[in-house]
Amino acid sequence: MATFKDFRNNVKPNWCPGCGDFSVQAAMQRAAANVGLEPENLAVISGIGCSGRISGYINSYGFHGIHGRSLPIAQGVKMANRDLTVIASGGDGDGFAIGMGHTIHAIRRNVDITYIVMDNQIYGLTKGQTSPRSATGFKTKSSPLGSIEQPISPMEMALTAGATFVAQSFSTDLKDLTALIEAGIKHKGFSLINVYSPCVTYNKVNTYDWFKENLTKLSDIEGYDPSNRENAMQTLMKHNGLVTGLIYQNTERKSYQELINNYSETPLAKADLNLDQGYFDKLVNEFM
Repeated sequence: MATFKDFRNNVKPNWCPGCGDFSVQAAMQRAAANVGLEPENLAVISGIGCSGRISGYINSYGFHGIHGRSLPIAQGVKMANRDLTVIASGGDGDGFAIGMGHTIHAIRRNVDITYIVMDNQIYGLTKGQTSPRSATGFKTKSSPLGSIEQPISPMEMALTAGATFVAQSFSTDLKDLTALIEAGIKHKGFSLINVYSPCVTYNKVNTYDWFKENLTKLSDIEGYDPSNRENAMQTLMKHNGLVTGLIYQNTERKSYQELINNYSETPLAKADLNLDQGYFDKLVNEFM
C-alpha cells in the first residue's frame, strides 16, 4: 500500500517560503494515501497561477492546463477513464474568474471529481492584482485606491448551483484539510473544497493571523447538520463565508456517470477502439 511519500516526486516546488499551497499539496498526498490510492490511480489536473504548478509536484498522472480550464480537462479524463481518481486544482482567480463558467457547469453536471481551490484572494503569479475574491477596498499596485468590486462568495454560489459536496478549510489545519479531501474523493459526485491558502508575498491583509482570528469551525457550532442545505446557506451568510469544515453534502443525488444510459463498464481509455470493416460499412450505410 502506498504512503504519502510515494506521492512525492523529485521536483522541488518554487512557491514562496510560507505559501499556503505547500500544506495543500501535503494534504492531497496524505489523503490519496489514506484512501488507498496508488500513484498510477490518481490524476491531478491544474490550471494557471501559482497553484497551477501543483500537478507537477505530485507523483501521479498530471496535466497542467491553460487558464481556467482545469475542470473541462478533469471531467474529460474522468469520463474517459472511470478507474482514475481525478482531482482538479487551481486558484481563486483560475476558478472564479475566467473559469467560473466551467465551475458552475461542473457543479451542475455532478461529475465524480474533486475540485480543490487554493484561495489566496489575489493574483500571485502576475505579481499581485485583485482577484474575484478580493474584498471591496482591497489595495494593490494596480488598484492603489482600492477595489470597487464586490467579492465572489464561492460557497454560497456552489450551494445555489446545486453542489452535492461543499467544504472549506484553512491551509494550516492539515489534519482537517486532509480529512475533507478524503471525504471529497470518496463522495460520489462533484466535490468542491475551497482552501484559504494565504499569499505571504502580495496579500498583507488576509494573513495567517487574520484567518486565525476570523474563521469559525463548523465543528464548534452546536448541532450543525451538513445535510441541511438551507441551514448551510444561513450559516455561511451569518459568518460572511468564513467557516471551515464540511458545509454541505447530498448523498442521494446520482453522479453524472450513473445517469448515462449504457455507460460502458470498460473505460474508454482501455477499450478496443478498432473498427472492423463490416461495422464500418453498416455505420456508413445508415447515412446513405
